[in-house]
Amino acid sequence: MPDMIILFFLREIYDFFMKNKILLTLLFILFTFISCYAKNPKDGMAFFDRYTNYANTYDDALLGMYSPDAKIIREVVKPSGETEDIIVPPKRYFKELKLGQKTAKIKQYKNKYKNIVVREVPNGLKISAERQPTNETYWLKMYQIVQDTDDGLKITEEMMQTKVQAFLRHKNKGE
Repeated sequence: MPDMIILFFLREIYDFFMKNKILLTLLFILFTFISCYAKNPKDGMAFFDRYTNYANTYDDALLGMYSPDAKIIREVVKPSGETEDIIVPPKRYFKELKLGQKTAKIKQYKNKYKNIVVREVPNGLKISAERQPTNETYWLKMYQIVQDTDDGLKITEEMMQTKVQAFLRHKNKGE
């Protein structure tokens, strides 16, 4: 009896495919077309190059690289070496970034990046790197998750390590 049920379902599946050849062919073409135009690691590297340029030249276009509801994480590296994640609300982050650009420009603050890796992940592209702030000898970890939107690639999540302990005081502050 179980064999009869299996044969019945196999016959139904076969009939479905035979009746819907055109539909299945169109779906195959559509998925092939979409995958050809999906963003890939090369696009992610070009995106990160623009990000680095905008950040290091204090260009307001940097703000446009973020999704309005991006998850911003600052992983504070404590003097003991322990880390603590601080989630910064996007509105507050964008406001502070805009203010911080003015100070950074005066101080000529820039970040250098090395070991940049872009790979595809289920929710977009993940860009990982090590970051060295101006006048420092140490390197800190960072990553960004970028997703393709109608307006191009946007940062939907960003984590940067920092040794700035002041972030800990802002742990539970809102926007």
